[in-house]
Amino acid sequence: MKILLTGYSGFVGRYLYNNLSNREVVCLGRSRPILMSGSQFMVCNLSSPSEIDLSEFKGSCFIHCAARAHVMNDNSVDPLEDFREVNTHGTLNLAQQAAKAGVKRFIFISSIKVNGESTELGFPFKQGDNFIPTDPYGLSKYEAEVGLRKIAENTGMEVVIIRPPLVYGPGVKANFASMMKWVNKGLPLPLGGIKDNRRSLVSVDNLVDLITTCIEHPNAANQTFLVSDDDDVSTSQLLSNMATALNVPTRLIPIPSSWFYIAAKLIGKPAISERLCGSLQVDISKTKELLNWQPPYSTAESMKKTADAFLENNK
Repeated sequence: MKILLTGYSGFVGRYLYNNLSNREVVCLGRSRPILMSGSQFMVCNLSSPSEIDLSEFKGSCFIHCAARAHVMNDNSVDPLEDFREVNTHGTLNLAQQAAKAGVKRFIFISSIKVNGESTELGFPFKQGDNFIPTDPYGLSKYEAEVGLRKIAENTGMEVVIIRPPLVYGPGVKANFASMMKWVNKGLPLPLGGIKDNRRSLVSVDNLVDLITTCIEHPNAANQTFLVSDDDDVSTSQLLSNMATALNVPTRLIPIPSSWFYIAAKLIGKPAISERLCGSLQVDISKTKELLNWQPPYSTAESMKKTADAFLENNK
């Protein structure tokens, strides 16, 4: 089966592209990489949708990883419309053209933000939760999901939606990389008291394994899947796992989590305390049962691989 792939240069897309090296893959993007032949690439700009000739891909699978990424401090004048332009309108334009060309299956990498920002401890998100996000990024993904389901109903093209939580692995950036940096320095961190929350994470290897499973699995058609390492951790446990993987001492000061809520409220940034102290768990039982799938890599394996790459890059 031929594979169409967007977002090949992104964090998840790079791993997915390498994983699909034994398949016939055509990437879509703004510009062709130097090492990629013309037969492996098609020009596509999600911010300025245009007609793309997908006629030769009848019966293929389209994996859509490209997106306008979520950022913590967005300086956009109208962030919702900016997210919608790429994540909603760009996605639906591609899906409509794919359906018209006879593409068999469209796999959409969405986000757990479609479910919400946090969970009560012990009450994880499920794929069927009825929730409309207010976060601009999450809302743009939600609206894309709604539109994709309508396209599936009207055209018969199969749609698969995958909602990952925080994705980590070798080369990860942003907050996860910053945490590894501070842990590796061996400095005492005031996060040892955050033991009662639980957060679901997914390694990029486990996420890519699920995506490739969904390419042809008959039970994946027109389903929504949540994904994780199936090993939820507290903030302090996450930092301890990082220290172990980096082979440095764990230095965590046990300051009560309630102090972080108070401090964050005083400075007008409650979201900071929620990300540090709150829970965000996902229930992947449907994913495991319907696809007979298990995350192939443990948290310890994935963290060690991430740490090794971090150390290599920071020599």
